Amino acid sequence: MTFKPAHLLVVLLATALPAMAQNVATVNGKAIPASQLEALVKQAVTQGQQQDTPQLRAQIKQDLVVNEVLIQEAEKSGLAKNADVKQAIEQARQTILVRAMMFDYLKKNPVTDAEVQAEYDKQKAQAGDKEYHLFNIVLDTEDEAKATISKLKGGAKFEELAKQVSKDPGNASKGGDLDWSVPSNWPPAFAQALTKLQKGQFTETPVKMTDAQGKDKFHIVKLDDTRTAKFPTLEEVKRDFVNGISQQRLQAYQQTLIKKAKIAP
Repeated sequence: MTFKPAHLLVVLLATALPAMAQNVATVNGKAIPASQLEALVKQAVTQGQQQDTPQLRAQIKQDLVVNEVLIQEAEKSGLAKNADVKQAIEQARQTILVRAMMFDYLKKNPVTDAEVQAEYDKQKAQAGDKEYHLFNIVLDTEDEAKATISKLKGGAKFEELAKQVSKDPGNASKGGDLDWSVPSNWPPAFAQALTKLQKGQFTETPVKMTDAQGKDKFHIVKLDDTRTAKFPTLEEVKRDFVNGISQQRLQAYQQTLIKKAKIAP
């Protein structure tokens, strides 16, 4: 079959356009593939909850072009051969590989709705059906705590005393107010002491606990009020539960791999 010149031009354009569409731009002759743009658009929409708009695509395209210009300049200057740069690139490569492996593991071992429901039911049961409004005074020594308890018994106001003597600055500024919480969030020492309190009462024996720095602190806790607990619905917290179970699964998988590995000093 013989094509006339005009027909031949149409055929050539039809053949070339798909190939051209595979790239979003070229920088000094190097093409930037459209797949990079699509991946970044998908990431922006998924993580940043942005809309896939022409403006977003134009911005990402511009970022890709600028990035390619900078990469070419860095390579031209020989930075890719720098030892520190090589090490950083290798670390990035390892991080990407490990992350990809973890995502692949979760894809093959997804968290099921049944697992989420079971964990939700477990935590709901542990939280109980009551919330407690607590106030707290933190002191460095048992003697300080006992002296403060004596003042409270003598009629001193808990909130005012907390502002004056509590060693926890953030908590002291609020008059010792710990807001509402459920027993499952309390340290065991707190829970044991507070189960014996009635509304308006405070612990008459200092509650000894160790802080994040490993130092012993002495607490005086007041139970201000109680109310029916408002546990969130499964729909409201499902994503958090999925993420939590996923993290547990990945940690278990990691430990399994470590146990199988032959590790020498």
